[in-house]
Amino acid sequence: MAEIEARLAALGLQLPAPIKLPPGVVLGFPWVRVHGDRAYVSGHGALAPDGSLAQPLGKVGQELTLEQGYHAAKLTGLAILASLKAELGDLDRITAWLRAFGMVNAGPGFNRFPLVINGFTDLIVSLYGEERGKHSRSAVGMAGLPFDLAVEIEAEVAIRA
Repeated sequence: MAEIEARLAALGLQLPAPIKLPPGVVLGFPWVRVHGDRAYVSGHGALAPDGSLAQPLGKVGQELTLEQGYHAAKLTGLAILASLKAELGDLDRITAWLRAFGMVNAGPGFNRFPLVINGFTDLIVSLYGEERGKHSRSAVGMAGLPFDLAVEIEAEVAIRA
């Protein structure tokens, strides 16, 4: 078994099925775009194991707690990993996580965006270690996100051929 997939299993985690978009939704872009030694990951949200949008949906600090937002960010990380595996074939091809841009669907007055996006960062560092997993990052609040997602994250990774 590959190193990263073995770590996922050891943590009791599994990658979700490919995303099942809501009825009538068509997206004209790839989830992952590989160019040279980089993979650029389009914005992802939290997925349930079957690939549907993970519940609960809504604004962190309003309908959702900080802890639920953190969990949504972790599930978003698993969704990103699933898309990378589908595109790259092997998660061990990732040599470094370079950048992540985390967006939080925020209720009025909520401003603890970095603590929410830590759910993603903590997952990636636990799987890839400090050297490969640490990444530059932004965490910002938004008035809304597609489909009422709690979190959306995009990323960039370095890969080996």
